Amino acid sequence: MTGDSTTTTASFARRFAAVRSAAGPLVFGLDPSADLLDSWGLGDNADGLDRFADIVLAAADGPVGLVKPQSAFYERHGWRGVRTLQRLAGSARDAGLLVILDIKRGDVGTTNDAYAEAYLGKGAPLAADAITVHPYLGVGAMRTFVSRAAESGSCLLIVTRSSNPDGRRIQTAVAADGVSVEQQLLREIGALNTRLAPGEIGPVGAVIGPTQVQPELDLAAASCVFLAPGVGAQGATPADVAEVFATCPDRVMPSASRLLLSAGPDIGRLRDAVSALAAEFRTILAG
Repeated sequence: MTGDSTTTTASFARRFAAVRSAAGPLVFGLDPSADLLDSWGLGDNADGLDRFADIVLAAADGPVGLVKPQSAFYERHGWRGVRTLQRLAGSARDAGLLVILDIKRGDVGTTNDAYAEAYLGKGAPLAADAITVHPYLGVGAMRTFVSRAAESGSCLLIVTRSSNPDGRRIQTAVAADGVSVEQQLLREIGALNTRLAPGEIGPVGAVIGPTQVQPELDLAAASCVFLAPGVGAQGATPADVAEVFATCPDRVMPSASRLLLSAGPDIGRLRDAVSALAAEFRTILAG
């Protein structure tokens, strides 16, 4: 890994703390599936996607401080979809929202370098405050992701324990030293953050699905923020999130998409649904 980097802006952890204080920790998932666009009467096409972006931007500004577009739902509409994603992310950030771009990239060498240049730091055409990545080609292969996140005050969220049951066989696999894959990932994340931001919450975070409680993980020791997907349609409740992150409730970003989007396309009803869930998380994760 590269050596220590000096951040040029406030760290993601500090910016999240400010957002959490003002609006709470809820992340509004902006996932325009084909079924959703049709059910909203917008049409599963690039024009419908553009209208979706306008609606969710209007609903998100105020009730929440974080949004999470899933890139695949935009990419499926080709270059116009990518253009909409770029506009959505830029407009959200201009409005003061933190944008977590759910892209789940992960490769090696110059390919990772190119991905990092696309999404993180100065000059990134699809700039986000945080992105998700897969670690299974090695945390060490993420050098450029890590360095650009540290330098730009962004965050790299490594999928560690996913909310889908299919991933458990790999994530709980135990090596000869008796340490599981997910435990080892948290150790590596903690080591990186200790080096990059000693005494603070570092730029490398983890994705931890709150639908899985066992085996317990030492989350607090990783010195990072956590994205907790799966609230609502995937079965997790606010109480589940509070239980899983009981040792570090101030560092978790619970995310809901379908649960909230089902209230659309009326902006007022959508805003009310987001506000209600945001208030619930402010209370239950008040620690």
